[in-house]
Amino acid sequence: MIIVVIFLTMYVITHKKFNYYLPKHYVPLLVGAVNKDKIDGYLSDDEGDNISSKNKNYCELTGLYWIWKHSNESIVGLSHYRRYFSGNPLGFFGEITETMVLGKLKPLSVSKLNKFLENCDWVLPTPEKNYFKKRSVRQQFQASHDIKDLETTRRVLGELYPEYLPEFDEVMNGHQLVICNMFYTHKKYMDEYSSWLFSILFEIEKNVDISNYDDYQSRLYGFLSERLFNVWITHHKERFRIKHLSIFNTAKMNRDFIKNKIFK
Repeated sequence: MIIVVIFLTMYVITHKKFNYYLPKHYVPLLVGAVNKDKIDGYLSDDEGDNISSKNKNYCELTGLYWIWKHSNESIVGLSHYRRYFSGNPLGFFGEITETMVLGKLKPLSVSKLNKFLENCDWVLPTPEKNYFKKRSVRQQFQASHDIKDLETTRRVLGELYPEYLPEFDEVMNGHQLVICNMFYTHKKYMDEYSSWLFSILFEIEKNVDISNYDDYQSRLYGFLSERLFNVWITHHKERFRIKHLSIFNTAKMNRDFIKNKIFK
């Protein structure tokens, strides 16, 4: 009898210490750690091969890079200290229920996530559609950021991976987007995506000037990565089976206020 042992971890990206219930196999990963004090019980993204110093511009991607370079698990996931997958299938952030308001939601266990992986290749957030009803993904980016950066992204993509340009245009002209850079998948698939993503972002970095951007706009590569992930997944839509789940945000609402308004 052959016993196959599968190692798995759901990495929880955070820039600070936090207190929230984490199921077994959920492990906090401190990002931007090169400029911070270490936290007991947390992994740090400044160990070994890393881009921790780029956290201001790359956001959770410094954590993704570290996972790509250092994780030996067979199955990996990425969530955030305030955002987790839930079992609720009703839209991106799910319905507002008393359970959510009272703070009783818990991150989906890896055993349940693994059940999904028996019949799919990626567990991803439900695509956000409401935000893009009246404008395309490109139009939303133009309204919120410098459109020249998106144009540079398309040019770099065309130079490195021209076969992805049809999907780039499809996503940018579309009206939905998987956001938050959250997932649960086999490590080999994450490795493939990460190699593709960072080769593009590092080249974009050589071609844009963000020295005068404010703190929000300086998170450019995090914003671009959300769009690029959709391009990559769309390009491989015939290859990968996707399971979409809603996510919940532990700080999305003032629970006492909403409890009084809705459940009084």
